[in-house]
Amino acid sequence: MAIHEKTLIDPDRILQHDHLVVDGVDVSGSWNTMITPRTLTDYEENFEKIIQSYSGGENVHRCWQCGSCTNSCTMYAQNVDFNPRYWIYLIRLGLKAELMKDKDIIWQCVSCNKCTNICPKDVRPEGVMKATAHWMEDNGLTPKTLSTHFDEEFTHQCIEFGRIEDTEVMMGFFKRSNQPLVQAWIVEFGKRLSKGLPLGQLAKMGMNVVFRPKTKSWGKTGEVLAEYVKAQKEAAHHG
Repeated sequence: MAIHEKTLIDPDRILQHDHLVVDGVDVSGSWNTMITPRTLTDYEENFEKIIQSYSGGENVHRCWQCGSCTNSCTMYAQNVDFNPRYWIYLIRLGLKAELMKDKDIIWQCVSCNKCTNICPKDVRPEGVMKATAHWMEDNGLTPKTLSTHFDEEFTHQCIEFGRIEDTEVMMGFFKRSNQPLVQAWIVEFGKRLSKGLPLGQLAKMGMNVVFRPKTKSWGKTGEVLAEYVKAQKEAAHHG
């Protein structure tokens, strides 16, 4: 199904005359609007399958372009350029260059799931938006979000040490996302925490930062787990 929404057409392809009379009928302005045709050859046949390989994008092939997702979208109500139906349309046609024109707003999906609840074909548009955003991050087309930085640090801690140390995860997250290690809210949090925790517990937390605890006999297990995670990602994104 072709898209003919005026907001999605490049302005230089929209032609209209401010004053035009045809066979005695005044068709000035929008009455005579024409769209110059174009031929697109820069597309990737497997792009739909690539998005399907990401969690949330599995059902993108079911879309029949009814527009229910965009019509119900919380973000579309604020910004008509946020158009899930159109992006799914581009994904299915493999038009990555067109999709990239909106790369700076796709991540703004607020996961309200209105689109997913109303979709008659169970496309799960919210999942498709997240899958598309993750694909863009993986390919360096957009900066990594803070949530991605946190997920990567959390995963690293699990694989490397077989356990989670809250302070270490937080510090690693700040380093990955180029944030200062000392922040006002942390100082305030520390002050309040020091009043409620025994000195022994505070000392233990400090020691865990200096001497990183590790699950016993974890070394080989962590290596195997890391290889498994790597293999799963490669199989999903290239298989």
